[in-house]
Amino acid sequence: MARAYLSCGSNLGDRAGYLRQAVAGLEQAAGVRVLRRSSLYETEAWGPVEQPDYLNGALLIETELPPHSLLDLCQELEQRAGRKRLVRWGSRTLDIDILLYDDCRADDARLQLPHPRLSERLFVLYPLAELANGDPLPLIGDVASLLANCKDAGAVRYYAGADEW
Repeated sequence: MARAYLSCGSNLGDRAGYLRQAVAGLEQAAGVRVLRRSSLYETEAWGPVEQPDYLNGALLIETELPPHSLLDLCQELEQRAGRKRLVRWGSRTLDIDILLYDDCRADDARLQLPHPRLSERLFVLYPLAELANGDPLPLIGDVASLLANCKDAGAVRYYAGADEW
């Protein structure tokens, strides 16, 4: 079984509900087990398009699925949540990114591992650091160091009331 770290976000509609729906979909999928969830964080939208704030969190999962099959599952869950891919980095009901998959590297048209912008985004690093709990992660090492060197200036706030998702 491989271990993978996923980043999940939503900035449309019932944001926490969409994130809960993502977790439920992962837990119901064959060959996937959710091991840990970070807290949720409210973050300013990232990118060139004006949009509402996001709820973001991270998951540690164990899976029998190979990386591209896991990507297919994540995209299927996004579609079930009504995600429309109209504008790059635009608003979305659900976004699920594979950040890390064991010590696997990938670089093709569909999947890049580790996620290529992982170290540039506080909304990814805060929940990932929570899951790493001070331990180095495969291929990226110490998340606290990545946080300390991150140039992202976006606000990240703990989202009270949404601990269980």
